[in-house]
Amino acid sequence: MKRITVGRLAAAVIATAGTAVAIVLPGTATATSVDTESRSTATATASPDMLAAMERDLGLTEAEALTRLDQEADASKLAETLKSDLGDVFGGARFDDATGSLVVGVTSAEAAAEVRAEGATAEVVTFSESELNGVTDALNAVEEQPAGVTGFYVDPAENAVVLTTSIGSAAAGEALVAEAGVDKAAVTVVESTEAPEPFFEIWGGDPYYPGSSRCSVGFAVTGGFVTAGHCGGVGVSTTGYNGAAQGTVAGSIFPGRDMGWVRTNASWQSDPYVYQYNGNVVVVSGSTVALPGSSVCRSGSTTGWWCGSIQALNQNVTYPQGTVTGLTRTNVCAQPGDSGGSFITGNQAQGVTSGGSGNCSIGGITYFQPVNPILSQYGLTLTTG
Repeated sequence: MKRITVGRLAAAVIATAGTAVAIVLPGTATATSVDTESRSTATATASPDMLAAMERDLGLTEAEALTRLDQEADASKLAETLKSDLGDVFGGARFDDATGSLVVGVTSAEAAAEVRAEGATAEVVTFSESELNGVTDALNAVEEQPAGVTGFYVDPAENAVVLTTSIGSAAAGEALVAEAGVDKAAVTVVESTEAPEPFFEIWGGDPYYPGSSRCSVGFAVTGGFVTAGHCGGVGVSTTGYNGAAQGTVAGSIFPGRDMGWVRTNASWQSDPYVYQYNGNVVVVSGSTVALPGSSVCRSGSTTGWWCGSIQALNQNVTYPQGTVTGLTRTNVCAQPGDSGGSFITGNQAQGVTSGGSGNCSIGGITYFQPVNPILSQYGLTLTTG
């Protein structure tokens, strides 16, 4: 399998504009020199380039980045346990990057004591997570979303559903709340300059071409790879960087969700890597969901390797093509050419780039389709190393 270095990549982009080409991932990852006995698996395998990107984008030193990844991994595991134990009184969880600790919302003082006993910070809140998720379900059930409404998501820090609208369209958001028949106290309407749109003119972690379009590999799975659904419909043939036949889109959903996968032919090998566009890779070890507040990095061929933070899970986004549910909201920048690419926290696969607003010059908001629902939808197995 032919490998292309960063220098070769730049030449390929210039020389083959408008031609079906893709880059195959490098075959090895650079090991990080850390004390593996005192750190979690996530931090022990963090690559130098991921740490450098976190230093650049999050203002962290290498030591601080390693510590944060360790804290985030521990917080995610504890949050999962507490959610199961607390049941209906669980009010959501998030990672507080200021303190490096897990914050859990609960609807009773008794539950707050249980959370503190496990070493997490407790906040007594009004609404449970299931109640807030019920609000987003009701909002999404409204058949025709009002013009001006751009999306909504559960914000665990605010213990509310945040409904975003274009500037001057707050009334449209309030009308949606009324039509859905949900508790107004559970919804915060926010006017925003965000104008979400899918990134159709795309590259990503590993470029491929569905038909005449240009898209990107999210993560390798047995028999192919997952990507964004808006990249191509079922039955569309794909080609690789050398123009050779690569595979066929075997599953695609968009709008509603933004999930898809490509079944590759025998000439292509699926490797457990996320390409950092500098000759190095991150080895994917699993797909544990990171909490809001956690760091996350993205690979995209237009803008390269960028990091930021997860702001919310289960975001509803209204694109011009229709509404997509279940996305994760981040403050990582992206641009056309980045769709379908990988989002990863530590060594844990998170999702594939869907769309957003802004760019990597001024910053922006980017949404990703979580990877686990794609795996479940199509019965796929993530390739790990």
